[in-house]
Amino acid sequence: MRGNLKMKEKKTLDLNRQEMPKQSPHIRRRNFKEVAFGYTPELAIAEAKRCLQCKKPFCVEGCPVDINIPGFIQCIANEEYTGAIRMLKEKNCLPAVCGRVCPQEEQCEQRCVLNKKGAPVAIGRLERFAAEMEVIKAHIEMPEIDPPTGKKVAVVGSGPAGITVAGDLIMLGHEVTMYEALHEAGGVLTYGIPEFRLPKAVVQREINYIQKLGVKLITNFVVGKTKTLKQLLDQYHAIFIGTGAGLPWFMNIPGENLNGVYSANEYLTRMNLMGGFQYPRSSTPIKKHKRVAVFGGGNVAMDCARTAARLGAEKAYIVYRRSRQELPARLEEVENAEEEGIIFQFLTLPTKLIGNENGWIKEIECLKMRLGEPDDSGRRRPIPIEGSEYIMPMDACIIAIGNSPNPLIPDTTPDLEVSWRGTIVADEETGKTSIDRVWAGGDIVTGAATVILAMGAGRKATLSMHDYLSKSKQK
Repeated sequence: MRGNLKMKEKKTLDLNRQEMPKQSPHIRRRNFKEVAFGYTPELAIAEAKRCLQCKKPFCVEGCPVDINIPGFIQCIANEEYTGAIRMLKEKNCLPAVCGRVCPQEEQCEQRCVLNKKGAPVAIGRLERFAAEMEVIKAHIEMPEIDPPTGKKVAVVGSGPAGITVAGDLIMLGHEVTMYEALHEAGGVLTYGIPEFRLPKAVVQREINYIQKLGVKLITNFVVGKTKTLKQLLDQYHAIFIGTGAGLPWFMNIPGENLNGVYSANEYLTRMNLMGGFQYPRSSTPIKKHKRVAVFGGGNVAMDCARTAARLGAEKAYIVYRRSRQELPARLEEVENAEEEGIIFQFLTLPTKLIGNENGWIKEIECLKMRLGEPDDSGRRRPIPIEGSEYIMPMDACIIAIGNSPNPLIPDTTPDLEVSWRGTIVADEETGKTSIDRVWAGGDIVTGAATVILAMGAGRKATLSMHDYLSKSKQK
């Protein structure tokens, strides 16, 4: 009997994960169009039918915002696309974004039962498909908004955490105003991720959606400079801080002040927010370097190297002090970079940047490394190999080793408790800070993390803020 059950189970397993069509590497290496085309309805339906519809869906446990994953996938399998997007938006106001940039392979897809066989359901790709079908069918449903509560909320920052809080609170009947320091909303989604991975039109669509819900958006407003947090508290019943982590780290090695040396923040912002890739149509050009080295191994490093290649670099390098196995970037992004001809210089540590007589970088001095025992991160510790120094000719270098929160708000808000890392101290379950009526979440609390984790933090803060606002008698 047990043998028959096993045979029956094996017959129900479909391990043929549907690949998503994308541009050929030699074509996409020279354009800024989105790399992946997305699923066709036929591919999406075939992929959705692979879902086993588990009675206890572990995939949901791996989702920071608790999406009903089997539910929306079943809708796609039944060609009920409106039902799929409706179910997604019950928990996630950014499905088109999350379907593209979230690390599903480490979260929901990792928990998928089929992952044991090496072929989890492509949850992220199906999420993207559902969001795209909403646009194709030009049928965007607007949810019911609760009656006005008379309570006013300020959301500082228009990135993933801020958008989540603003979208959730507006539907609960609160009046919400979202403040953005830059001239375009979207935070890191707009200025930090290249067009070929996350098109600006997709982000703008999501911003437009929460504005249609009733969220007011004020750009070019720097909290801590235009007005302090305490001044905003005089105008609002509650405030959420979701300003992210936009202060770049540097390596503190000689030569970092040379021309041709960029932080990843500057490089990608020039590209994304200021249209550097459109020069001469754009007034903010990026010099077209021939040999570009990117220091770091995360998604941001991949974005920078692939951007440099699209701008005409003859050689673009990823210089990383560990091996390929330790790369923190998503495997999909690493593979895309390799396909596009990015050169990976593993087990290499930059130690000095060398300039020419005009102050432009011309070389980088590097040191070879070997891997020792695992460190606190669980990855093997890189150890310098004595006497292994060598020189690499280079005319540009991009430092992509991480970020911290901008200190402007903490520096102008003495009562706001911050950690030694410069992050705002907030309760993990509620987002409450040391100041009454002020919540915080996302990268400003955790340090640089993922879009979906920031949204999860925003969701927790929303629940706490709504509970407070519902009970508050403040007028």
